[in-house]
Amino acid sequence: MFNKKRQLEMALQDIPPHNNPKIDLEQYSTPSIIAADVLWNAHSIGDIDGMKVVDLGCGTGIFTIGSSMMGARESVGVDIDDEAVSIAESQALKMGVQDKTRFVTSDIRDFSEIADTVIQNPPFGAQKANRGEADRLFMVKALEIAPVVYSFHIYETLDFVTNFFKKEGADISHVFHYTFPIPRIYDFHRKDKVDIKVVLLRVEI
Repeated sequence: MFNKKRQLEMALQDIPPHNNPKIDLEQYSTPSIIAADVLWNAHSIGDIDGMKVVDLGCGTGIFTIGSSMMGARESVGVDIDDEAVSIAESQALKMGVQDKTRFVTSDIRDFSEIADTVIQNPPFGAQKANRGEADRLFMVKALEIAPVVYSFHIYETLDFVTNFFKKEGADISHVFHYTFPIPRIYDFHRKDKVDIKVVLLRVEI
């Protein structure tokens, strides 16, 4: 447990990004400064300490490991990419939270464990193969397994996402705004970095 958010951020900086990012999975790592703010706010609201937290599409495990470090009873990271899961498992061991941190290599559609809280940074659906459905799969699954969901989305889709959650019987209790830096990691990227406005919604059923 940390007394200051900056301490959490510094610890999360040690978690490496994907070493072989896959464009079809839209793999972008969440910056430690944003992850720390999300976890700090979720903890302050009462959604982490003593809870079972699931991180859908966990990547290299920043939210899974961070939840354990912030007092979660159990943190479970789920990702279809076994390379990312391997990095996450190694990092959890290195950071001393392996006893209450678990990773599952799986398509999220096949995951059915019940949790108290879901934290997820799903694919934004920017690629043609994912467009219009990638984030919806995560939204539906998250509501199936937990009564409280923290979910990232592109700011421009806020109205759609809000209406989607409401149609699923959920309420939006909090909206947090961030600027998400996307570095040049894929061949089609032309700029060193692009900043994208995103929102994090706290959703309750």
